[in-house]
Amino acid sequence: MTQKSIPAAFMRGGTSKALMVQRKHLPQNEKDWANIFTAAMGTPDPYGRQLNGMGGGVSSLSKVCIVAPSQHPEADVDYTFAQVMVKDAHVDYRGNCGNMSSAVGPFAVDQGMVEAGDGDTTVRIFNTNTKKIIHSTFQTKNGRACYGGDLSIPGVSGTGSPIKLDFVQPGGATTGKLLPTGNVTDTLNVPGVGDLTVSMVDAANAAVFVRASDIGLTGLELPDQLENDAETMARLDAIRVHASVKMGIAPDIESAKKITIVPFICFVSEPTDNPTLSGETVSANDIDLVARVISNGQPHRALPLTISLCTAVAARISGTVVSDVLSPNAGPDALRLGMPSGVLNVGATVTQENGEWVAKAGSFYRTARLLFDGQVWVPDNN
Repeated sequence: MTQKSIPAAFMRGGTSKALMVQRKHLPQNEKDWANIFTAAMGTPDPYGRQLNGMGGGVSSLSKVCIVAPSQHPEADVDYTFAQVMVKDAHVDYRGNCGNMSSAVGPFAVDQGMVEAGDGDTTVRIFNTNTKKIIHSTFQTKNGRACYGGDLSIPGVSGTGSPIKLDFVQPGGATTGKLLPTGNVTDTLNVPGVGDLTVSMVDAANAAVFVRASDIGLTGLELPDQLENDAETMARLDAIRVHASVKMGIAPDIESAKKITIVPFICFVSEPTDNPTLSGETVSANDIDLVARVISNGQPHRALPLTISLCTAVAARISGTVVSDVLSPNAGPDALRLGMPSGVLNVGATVTQENGEWVAKAGSFYRTARLLFDGQVWVPDNN
């Protein structure tokens, strides 16, 4: 078997890593992309390690971002996100990765797709998965992105240059509606679980929210504990696929099982002393609510950025499962979300217009780093 090379970069964005590729270096037919991406990442791998590719064995390290000049009147570049499964030969394009969104602007500048000078540069990004606009603002010097800085983010060692992400009108990214069923809460009848009160919210990505206590959890579980609990993981996935049908993402349960990226499932609880992967415990006084997320069948070791935004939006909608566990002391500005890697601050602007909830914007800061650029090698099947 011979191999062929594709120009690419490998970058960290927030708490994720991905292969970054310009659209022009890929086949015109997008149906031909999946074989390239799975080969590049080392999928499928029944051992779950992706040793034969660039992936890292968990969903947050098995991603591809495709970037191209944009024809959208309000954007500079188009960004398509591909989630590559670890054990299965499957690529899902149904959602966006907020963490990797932080790498798109710097990549576009470094690749000469967007001109930049010295100081703050804003790159307007059109995410083709969700059809939403993201503004990425970061420091540049001599036409290149600056990566060194003093900002520390939970889950990433060291510091980096701040990248501000502003998600514009994030509501309805997956389904077209902020509240896909029109309700702030619904009752799901899930075999093996029973009747369950949930909130289904769609902002940046679609998610189903449930109280931890309603599914026999404390809300403080860490990823390894969840991953080793097959019964709980199966129960969470059953809730997720039933929510998918209820939200109109999939027509039936079997179809929902094949859509791996959305909806995410998030279980929430009141502010409590929050244990983290570093061994430290964050005081309940420094948290507005606690959240845990299952991402592509795996417990996320931090929080997916899009679901952090969705959680903050849901917390600002009166009557949701999330707003019910929100600290009464939560301020009007950024919310402090307790999660496995610490605390994530997320701002969300939500209003009511003509009796309907509207998500105006969401914002947060991330860091990113270029790890390498050059060529990625994949099998040449021609």
